[in-house]
Amino acid sequence: MPFDPARAPRLVAWEVTRACDLACLHCRAVAQPHADPRQLSTDEAFRLVDDIAGFGEPVILILTGGDPLKRPDVFDVADRASRAGLRVVMSPSGTHVTPASVAELRRAGVQRISVSLDGSTAALHDGFRQVSGAFEQAVASLAYAREGGLPFQINTTVTRHNRHDLADMLRLAVNLGAVTWDVFMLVPTGRGKIQMEITPEEYEETLRFVHAASQTAPIQVKMTCAPHYKRIQLQERRRCAGRRAAPHAAHGFSRGCMAGVGFCFVSHIGEVGGCGYLPLLAGNVRQAPLTEIYRESALFKSIRDVNLLQGRCGICEYRAVCGGCRARALGATGNYLDEEPFCTYQPNPRAARELVNVEGLLSQAVAHEGRAEVVPNRDLVPPAPAGG
Repeated sequence: MPFDPARAPRLVAWEVTRACDLACLHCRAVAQPHADPRQLSTDEAFRLVDDIAGFGEPVILILTGGDPLKRPDVFDVADRASRAGLRVVMSPSGTHVTPASVAELRRAGVQRISVSLDGSTAALHDGFRQVSGAFEQAVASLAYAREGGLPFQINTTVTRHNRHDLADMLRLAVNLGAVTWDVFMLVPTGRGKIQMEITPEEYEETLRFVHAASQTAPIQVKMTCAPHYKRIQLQERRRCAGRRAAPHAAHGFSRGCMAGVGFCFVSHIGEVGGCGYLPLLAGNVRQAPLTEIYRESALFKSIRDVNLLQGRCGICEYRAVCGGCRARALGATGNYLDEEPFCTYQPNPRAARELVNVEGLLSQAVAHEGRAEVVPNRDLVPPAPAGG
């Protein structure tokens, strides 16, 4: 049967702890050196894992934080999830990855880790992470993963400080052996400030740079927290109609803003939201099963209904595949259903009458998930966007 994003998520991100040794300028979690005593216990963690498995779909569980490796029972939790049939991945900070922890991660069934690098040099990365030596530690962590046979991806959050560095960052990801470079667009939540955001025009230019890179890089290149990237993909696909099909045409399996639509977030104290950047509460797993919250929450139901979107998003012909960032809308206007403030696109009212059918696109993308081809030509990396 086709995947129904209203019935089950494909991705669940669980913030297993807020403990972390870094103090990143953009940190959504406002991480701290020590764990919050209110975080879910081991028994509660096991119940959450079992509940996620109860969706009956091949869910990817992202163990995130803070730094999940600062949670003592994280290997037991990962093992429980793997045995329950979930695909388990983890996003450590890069300060506690060692040959021993890599071996434990593999034993527990973790299939991939992601480590953030927000600059191709120590000066850029350490300045962002606010800890001297963070770049060196992250690179060493990736070497341990590579040598230990644990696949990894590199995440980069785009802000004013590193926008000029993206081409070099991609080259570094390739050279370090990453399987994926995931480009995150900043959502100013937690420590992240609106002053760190690039302009809407620079945002559009960055999306087009990443799309061009995705067509030529020797590794998978994708975007997160960039909902109008889906519009860019569709525009480029239509522009190239009649030519040879693009090799990366089917990255992802949901609309641009995945909050509550194939994705949900569980905080360290069990609070459930559409994503970690959208501070609106759908429920708490200490009070109701995640399956019930995901399917029945009034918040999630409203987010899934594109007919409730307002402003330019409400009349946009790409609204079903993009959705606009609900967290940015909330931050800009106080209304999570308002238009995406970092989009320059002017909708075509005539084309809006022929909205793209999101269910059809979801089914098509699910069929291709995990099978995207790559073109191995590292010389064809486009120049980075100007500015910085």
